[in-house]
Amino acid sequence: MSIIMKADPEIRKQAGFVALEALKRPWVERFMVSAGRTFAVVSSRLKASDRWGGIKARWDIGRMRYRVLPGLYAVGNPGSDSTVFVSANYKLSFDALRSNLGGLDAWILVLDTKGINVWCAAGKGSFGTDELVSRIAKVRLGSMVTHRRLVLPQLGAPGVSAPEVARRSGFQVEWGPVRAADIGAWIAAGRVKTEAMREATFNLRDRMDVAPVEFVHAWPVVPAALVLGALYGLPAGSGWIARALAAIVILVGTIPVGTLLFPALLPVLPGRAFVVKGALLGVLWGFLGSLAFQLPPLSVLGSILVASPFAAFFGMNFTGSSTYTCQPGALMEVEKGFWPMVIALASGLAASCASRLFGI
Repeated sequence: MSIIMKADPEIRKQAGFVALEALKRPWVERFMVSAGRTFAVVSSRLKASDRWGGIKARWDIGRMRYRVLPGLYAVGNPGSDSTVFVSANYKLSFDALRSNLGGLDAWILVLDTKGINVWCAAGKGSFGTDELVSRIAKVRLGSMVTHRRLVLPQLGAPGVSAPEVARRSGFQVEWGPVRAADIGAWIAAGRVKTEAMREATFNLRDRMDVAPVEFVHAWPVVPAALVLGALYGLPAGSGWIARALAAIVILVGTIPVGTLLFPALLPVLPGRAFVVKGALLGVLWGFLGSLAFQLPPLSVLGSILVASPFAAFFGMNFTGSSTYTCQPGALMEVEKGFWPMVIALASGLAASCASRLFGI
């Protein structure tokens, strides 16, 4: 805490909780005093530690702890007339915003979204009207700026009622671009959004950004695959290892197929429902895997019926992060897809057992 400790006693006294907590963070450049209060000035350049932290979060390493303290932060040298941007306290969201505010003097109001990104937090309600109004009051934002405008990310719209925020806090909500990367161009254009700035995309990069978390979450399937593979290979003896290996590879292979290949091929896979797209990919994988191991006909059918529901389930998980569907649509897929997946899995296991018993 050398920066605060070396400051004069009055500044130390004025240092707020946000500043003291943020002092431990490498993304804090310095501190500034405004309206008798001390604020952390955050860097608009991401460091290696920020990028490495983002990589770990995407692979679900400390993801739910990857957050910043809610409160009011500064970028550049903001004053009473500077723009106030609102963000979630998930650090990837916070980093996306601050890294696109280079050259600007602005405030960042960070809401307590429980470490969840803006889009998901808006759906869950933590990036919402109540939290926004409460945070405005807690940081005494009205004493920091003379205007009464807030710039919120467009993806936060499902959770925030602009008229209600205005009524309860006196601050007007202005919706910024979908992507933080467009903030500079949006400001340069007089805060007028183009159609591209309004559109939420889910391109290949977007899809693969969320894929690693699903990949990690899918690995509990491995123990079940090992058990099922070992059982499929029984009785032990000649060819037992080859039979078990074939079953294990096909089952474990549904993980990268359903969590990495599925999002990569999402736009070109037939069908509209994610569960159908995933099931078709699983059918293809089960068939190709069976051919590779030269399995008998009934085992080929069993492999297809087992691989299909696994890949369908993994694919269905992407409904929560995609722009292709809404929450009711995701729930509908779960309701309609559950029993077909269970029946296919049971039928596949039965066909595989029959193949082993009768050698066909």
